[in-house]
Amino acid sequence: MARITDADEAAALVPDGATIATTGSGGGLLEADAIFAALSRRYADTGHPHGLTLIHALGIGDGRGGGLGHFAAPGMVRRIIGGHWSWAPALQEMARADAIEAYSLPAGIISTLLREVGAGRPGVISRIGMGTFVDPHNGGGKCNAAAQEDIVQRIELDGQTYLHYKPLKVDVGLVRGSQIDPRGNLSTVREPADLDAYAVALAAHNSGGVVIAQCQSEITTPFVPARQVAVPGVMIDYVVIHPEQQQSHAGPYDPAMSGEQHATSTVPTADLPTGARGIIARRAARELRPGMAINYGYGIPGGISGVADQAVVSSCWETVEQGIHNGQLLDGPLFGAARFPQAIISSVDQFDFFAGGGLDIAFLGMGELDRHGNVNVSHLGDKLVGPGGFIEITQGAKKVVFCGTFEARGLAVDVQDGRLRITQPGGVPKLVAAAGHVTFSGPQSLKNGQTVMYVTERAVFRLTEQGVELVEVAPGIDIENDIIARMAFRPIISDVAPMALC
Repeated sequence: MARITDADEAAALVPDGATIATTGSGGGLLEADAIFAALSRRYADTGHPHGLTLIHALGIGDGRGGGLGHFAAPGMVRRIIGGHWSWAPALQEMARADAIEAYSLPAGIISTLLREVGAGRPGVISRIGMGTFVDPHNGGGKCNAAAQEDIVQRIELDGQTYLHYKPLKVDVGLVRGSQIDPRGNLSTVREPADLDAYAVALAAHNSGGVVIAQCQSEITTPFVPARQVAVPGVMIDYVVIHPEQQQSHAGPYDPAMSGEQHATSTVPTADLPTGARGIIARRAARELRPGMAINYGYGIPGGISGVADQAVVSSCWETVEQGIHNGQLLDGPLFGAARFPQAIISSVDQFDFFAGGGLDIAFLGMGELDRHGNVNVSHLGDKLVGPGGFIEITQGAKKVVFCGTFEARGLAVDVQDGRLRITQPGGVPKLVAAAGHVTFSGPQSLKNGQTVMYVTERAVFRLTEQGVELVEVAPGIDIENDIIARMAFRPIISDVAPMALC
């Protein structure tokens, strides 16, 4: 039965050189923050534990030193295998400086890998990641010079090529929930998501490691109904009670975010996007059709639902990778949560749905686009971002609509009399000759038979067998001066239609 302890005693259980798997997502979702902080304190005081390996599927932190930022002390971490890095900028800097071994894999692959490790199976064999930066032909997920080990390999099965994501031993699993009962069963009933807490605990327990759970309170009777249990007590060794635990960075507890409260009236929409973001969101929304299963990515895609035809949206099924279905999907720091969700499932199961082709359409961001239709969102300039769920989503959806401004840094536009005017060009081009990192492979997408579009504030492109084709241009935009002259490759141009601005 799980033993109650405090955060500092729990931190002392983590040995030097341990491989730690942890659940969590941006905005403070399921983040074991008290345990992270205790580990940081212990390392500062004693130099232990050092040489750690961290594995996590989604971004964990607040961008200001919280979350995985607690591990950003020299020598504390040796290696990170992360699905998303943006919420821990100090670790991004350490990766850039080769101070740690930096790997990045698709978030769904990481969560599934933990499940497979716990089940005693030989890693994950999948076509997810083929043609991207996690393919051994393009680096195998190694994201700096310090990363040398091959953790992904290509294999052949029945004449088909797959990627084999190798298993690893997990020494410590860090999970979080809302409450623990007398038998050590952990519930996430008051949490905004379940994420991969069960997979993390399974991997550590069945690897012979230790599982430490953080929760807000202990109850004196077993959970009723028993379905409230997310991780059974047989898999949990130690429990840290943290009464100050916040449900998310938005505050201590909102029953609407945990799905314990249904909307009593029309669900309010989020703030509507304006400027270039609004133009892109409205144009992308035109690709929606009644009854579609949809995924929205972080950033510009988060505004699409609010500007779309609400009759169409209400007939569709909206999802995000954290396991949330429908409701008022949140954006910004709380991306991955929702108010009034209609279903909350594990992120492992959600990624199975995505990777297997369950989505009709996906709207994702776009950092760079190149002449082959490749998109980069995972390593921009010298900053390692990671793909999060981007790779599973874009490789599994029947139709993919990438949404991004034509240029970055300083772009300003306005619309007057139905015509687009660029009042200030961006300082960084985004349509490049070759993407610095391939997070989405255009050639692989063509093999998969997907429909792919790229929507910017001034033009729309689509992917064809012959290359990237310009198909729409906003009124007021000159093709040669405002588009061709400001991109690093010449697209196919045949029949160009006017782009709708509203």
